[in-house]
Amino acid sequence: MKILPFAAFVGLDELKEALLCLAVNPNIGGLLIIGPKGTGKSSIVRAFAELLPEIEVSKDCPFNCNPYDPDEMCDLCKKKYHNAGELKIEKKKMRVVELPVGATEDMVLGTINIERTLKEGRIAFEVGLLGKANRQILYIDEVNLLPDHIADSILDAAASGWHVVEREGVSLRHPAKFILIGTMNPEEGELRPQLLDRFAISVKLSTLRDPKLRALIVKRNLEFEENPEEFRKKWSMKQIEIVEKLRKAKEIIKKVQVNDYLIESASKVCAKLEVDGYRPDIVAIKMAKALAALDGRTEVTEEDVYKGLKYALVHRTRAEGLKPPVSPEELENVFFGEIKRKFTKTPSVRKKKKMRFFRG
Repeated sequence: MKILPFAAFVGLDELKEALLCLAVNPNIGGLLIIGPKGTGKSSIVRAFAELLPEIEVSKDCPFNCNPYDPDEMCDLCKKKYHNAGELKIEKKKMRVVELPVGATEDMVLGTINIERTLKEGRIAFEVGLLGKANRQILYIDEVNLLPDHIADSILDAAASGWHVVEREGVSLRHPAKFILIGTMNPEEGELRPQLLDRFAISVKLSTLRDPKLRALIVKRNLEFEENPEEFRKKWSMKQIEIVEKLRKAKEIIKKVQVNDYLIESASKVCAKLEVDGYRPDIVAIKMAKALAALDGRTEVTEEDVYKGLKYALVHRTRAEGLKPPVSPEELENVFFGEIKRKFTKTPSVRKKKKMRFFRG
């Protein structure tokens, strides 16, 4: 299936930014994309995968284990590593592993084939989607329609980075560190608050009402359908720019510094808004650092923290589920009110910049 280049998508600047932040720092956590049908949710995720780099993996390992770090290896690779002192290596392009509608528990979690294990004298593991998704993107369309027990297992693995398959006394532990991306259409049912909270960040989409932008979407899609190869050539430089931007951001992300007052401001905002737990505070700062790195900076600004909070908070219920998620307007008032109290006036950094890089 041919997908429009990532750079050519229209009207999805915020979603593009969120996806790129996850590429810069996959440890941010999962992304929930909320919006009606036909807004490009699935297509842009597949287009995003094309921007991701090749990674080095343990050769013939179904879990794409990191061949250099025993702490990121499955039980089988770890045993090989300790016996031989090293593992054979191959390169693989990162990809999107999709969870199909109606997937069974064994399909998702994997299982151990006891008959083959006894016959062959070694663990015969049938790899699940969690295993295949290690160091990849795990994409769940309509996550709100997923059975609760499967959703819980996926989110537990996403949080811990590990999964253990057990059957009749035989077990295998493997890494399950993936970029989790889920989509949902609120018209088809809500997501449990407990599951909402497990997605680190979210982006809400709506159908564009601007006739010019809608017309541009039509033109680009028709142009792409008529001559995909020529269209890709036309957008190749934009794609290369994004790849280079990602590469540089990943190089400097560990050097990015956050002033203590910004961390304190973020936590004060979360406390004032009655946000449950401490995870949102942490996620907001991680996002702020990724945003700074994408902009080529090693210092986080107030605007970075505000945007990080927006990504981290607008889907989470508050006051132990008694209050709805904060609106962008309320968040803006509370955050910049906090900054005002610190500096007596809002810093000039609040002046909105155009996200030129993402616009076609």
